[in-house]
Amino acid sequence: MKIIECVQGSDQWHMARLGLPTASEFGRLVTPTGKPSAQADAYLHRLVAERLIGMPVDNDTDSPWMTRGSAMEAEAVAFYELQRGEDTRAVGFVTTDDGLAGASPDRLVGDDGLLEIKCPSAAVHVGYLLEVEPRKYWPQLQGQLWVTGRAWVDFLSYCPGLPPALVRYARDEEFIAKLAEAVPAFACSVEASYLRLAEMIGQRRTA
Repeated sequence: MKIIECVQGSDQWHMARLGLPTASEFGRLVTPTGKPSAQADAYLHRLVAERLIGMPVDNDTDSPWMTRGSAMEAEAVAFYELQRGEDTRAVGFVTTDDGLAGASPDRLVGDDGLLEIKCPSAAVHVGYLLEVEPRKYWPQLQGQLWVTGRAWVDFLSYCPGLPPALVRYARDEEFIAKLAEAVPAFACSVEASYLRLAEMIGQRRTA
């Protein structure tokens, strides 16, 4: 894995992940049940568009819930470190060794772990308390483990006034193998589509 030191949500972070498939979107390639996703084409179009125009598209980092999550993250991290007795380290953007895909874990934990934090509404949080395994995030969680090569990830849903939901998940090697096949193939398709369109656009501009 390669670590790009930056602040998540900063301009540098946006540019580091520009046009790359990232773990938070791996569910658009492989569904939580391990099947190919029907959303892959739309995701490819988005990443190619980012590469062509040189800036992010469909950016939701300024949504109210993302803003809430950022504001509450320090409180959630403090709870986690006290609960687990672990020190954590903030990380910017992490890529695979070949640079074809990346992830932005909320924290690195020791030498082997990751921490993924959600600070949702009370209603969504209750859903996490009731659901033993948040399969919705399985591609993201296992994708982070694949990109970083780490052994486990702690999923923390934190909502003041309600008990936290904190569960540790180990590597699912069968699922990771599907990601390791699907994501690089998708990244190559993004590259090929970008080059084809870039050439077309260049020809039109010089015509």
